Amino acid sequence: MSILIGIFTFVLLLVSVFLVLVVLAQKAKADGGMGAALGGGATEAAFGADTGNVLTGLTIKAAIAFFVLCFGLYLGQIYVVKHKKTEGGQLPTISVPAAPVAPAAPASAAPATPTVALPVAPATAPAAKP
Repeated sequence: MSILIGIFTFVLLLVSVFLVLVVLAQKAKADGGMGAALGGGATEAAFGADTGNVLTGLTIKAAIAFFVLCFGLYLGQIYVVKHKKTEGGQLPTISVPAAPVAPAAPASAAPATPTVALPVAPATAPAAKP
């Protein structure tokens, strides 16, 4: 699925660049605009008097392709997220080694009370006065 998403993303990039170029090549209604600067005369020579209609049709088709590809990629990403394998998403289970077992005490011995060793600060001798 990720290969298809990569291919469709590349096609979307190409459609986007084509759409920008077609929009810039069109003549504005009031004046020449960017269309005249970017080859408005060349498009008239290539397509004849119906240049506006051809470029308008290409713009509409490119815009439809752009939105269909965007929506398809959106649905593809949702599919990938919902069907992601859970192997890498969970934390690993770590087994803790068992504590060493003390040898069994004889039955006649009294149970030992636990002793707690507290750290003792070293005693310092008072400084001698001269």
